[in-house]
Amino acid sequence: QVQLVESGGGLVQAGGSLRLSCAASGRTFNNYAMGWFRQAPGKEREFVAAISSGGHSTTYAESVKGRFTISRDNAKNTVYLQMNSLKPEDTAVYYCALRLYSVTSRYSSAYDYWGQGTQVTVSS
Repeated sequence: QVQLVESGGGLVQAGGSLRLSCAASGRTFNNYAMGWFRQAPGKEREFVAAISSGGHSTTYAESVKGRFTISRDNAKNTVYLQMNSLKPEDTAVYYCALRLYSVTSRYSSAYDYWGQGTQVTVSS
């Protein structure tokens, strides 16, 4: 079994920054791809970013490209999402997810384990 625990969410003004963290336990973390997704009120969960098991390959949603950066520290079993130039439309609950494959995917159905989510609120 895998446990994923997100942290780092909060309230920030537009243009500000936050860094989300997701700590994993229960499996060999560095074998698996990780992803971040988000869900705003009344909307479906959407892909944000993903990173391959070794960290060499990343992919981003167009809406966050150039503003968000996903990274991982396999020694700490942690994946990060650095969010800069935040906009009110980035407001959502952010979830990290683990995929039991080494390569990334943009599809939530491709991920096997999920964290509980952390709220990010961007005020205008």
